Amino acid sequence: MRPGLSRRSVLAGAAALAVAPAPPAATPARTHTIVMERMRFGPSPEGLRIGDTIVWVNRDPVRHTATARDGAFDVDLAPRASGRTVIRKAGTIPYICRLHPAMTGRLVVAP
Repeated sequence: MRPGLSRRSVLAGAAALAVAPAPPAATPARTHTIVMERMRFGPSPEGLRIGDTIVWVNRDPVRHTATARDGAFDVDLAPRASGRTVIRKAGTIPYICRLHPAMTGRLVVAP
């Protein structure tokens, strides 16, 4: 024990740590859905965070992709199929359908 620290103060400090509340748990990852229908992307979900999953659902009778312009993800979807991607970075992520460039959207991901 260092000079100036009594056994009582060390024990009091240890007891305080033992009953201190635990830090809040990390927010669990969530799953969000974006539907492709009538040759457009549905609205992008709000409150996206790193680690969340996006489920892409193609309800059209033609093939689509959900492709991040920066290459962060590229999901190829047959007609009436679904696929998923996990968000790996924060920021605004614009995306398109490579097969139908007029189909666009963007994800806004919190840090």
